[in-house]
Amino acid sequence: MGAISQFLDHQFRHFNARETVAAAKAWKRHLAEGGEMFLSMAGAMSTAELGISLAEIIRQDKISAICCTAANLEEEIFNLFAHKSYDWALNYRDLSPKDEAAFRDRGMNRVTDTCIPEEVMRHTEHRLVDLWAAAAKNKTPKFPYEFIYELVDLPGMSDLYEIDPKDSWVLAAKEKGLPIYTPGFEDSTLGGIFTANVMMGNIEGHFAVRHGTEQLKHLSEWYIERVERNCPVGYFQIGGGIAGDFAISVVPMLIQDFHKKVPYWSYFCQISDSTTSYGSYSGAVPNEKITWEKIDVGTPSFMINSDASIVAPLIFAYVLDQ
Repeated sequence: MGAISQFLDHQFRHFNARETVAAAKAWKRHLAEGGEMFLSMAGAMSTAELGISLAEIIRQDKISAICCTAANLEEEIFNLFAHKSYDWALNYRDLSPKDEAAFRDRGMNRVTDTCIPEEVMRHTEHRLVDLWAAAAKNKTPKFPYEFIYELVDLPGMSDLYEIDPKDSWVLAAKEKGLPIYTPGFEDSTLGGIFTANVMMGNIEGHFAVRHGTEQLKHLSEWYIERVERNCPVGYFQIGGGIAGDFAISVVPMLIQDFHKKVPYWSYFCQISDSTTSYGSYSGAVPNEKITWEKIDVGTPSFMINSDASIVAPLIFAYVLDQ
C-alpha cells in the first residue's frame, strides 16, 4: 500500500472522508471477487483534467466501460490537442459581465477557472466532418466514441498532442478497447457541429452517428454478456444527470421491459455536490435506487457529498494501492 492509501487510512476517519475510504475499500473487494466496474461521469471532469488519474486506473483494468456526457468526451480531446492555448481565470468568482464578454470576444469558452479556445473545435471539426460524411456515404454509422477513436488514429494526429498522452483517459480507453456511451450527443459542441453540417448538406443524414436507443441496446448486450459469465458489475458515478441515469437504468429496463432476469448492480458509489431534498437525480441517495430496481438491499452503497475533482483521484489512488 502506497503513501496516499496509508494517509487516507490514517486521516480519513469520519463524515465524507470515512465514506471515501469505505467506498474505495469496497471497490477493491468487488474486483478481488471477480467483479468489474462501470464508470459514469458527468460534470466537467475532462476539463478538470481527471484523466491524469483516471487514465491509469483504466490502463490497470479497474474500469471496464464508461458512460459520460458528450461534453466530457469531446473536452478530453480538446485538451489533448490544444492545452497550450487554454487560458485560466483563477479569479473567476470576481469576473464581471464585461470580463466574460472579453473572453468571448477572444474566442475563449469558460468552464469555471478554465477557458477552452474556440480554435480547437474548428481544428477538430474538419477532420470529424470528413469521418462523419464517409460513414453516411458508406452506410456505416458509428457511435460518437468510435469516431473519436478513429480521429486519434489519423496519420499525424499524435504529433499534435499538447499533453502527455498517458494523462488522457480517452487514449487509455481506446488502448483497452472500452466502450464509451454518450447519451444526449446532440447536447455537445460536436453534436452541434454535426447537426449544422447535416443541415448544410456536407453529411448525407443524421444516421451517420448512432444515437440514444442504439447505445442503450449496445449497453444492454454488454451487461448481459457479463451476466452470462457470472461477472458482477459495480457502478461508480461521478455527478448525476443523463450520464448517470442512462447507464444505471439498463438493469431495470432489462428486468421490466425486456423481461429478462438479471442481477442488480453489485456495487454503487456516487460523488455528488447536489442536495437530496430538491428531488434531483444527482442528489438521490442510494436507497432510492432500490425502488427503481437498480440496486438491492444488501448492495454495498456509498454517497460522498464532495468535490469529485478532489475525491475521485483519491479513490482511484487507493484502488491502485498508491
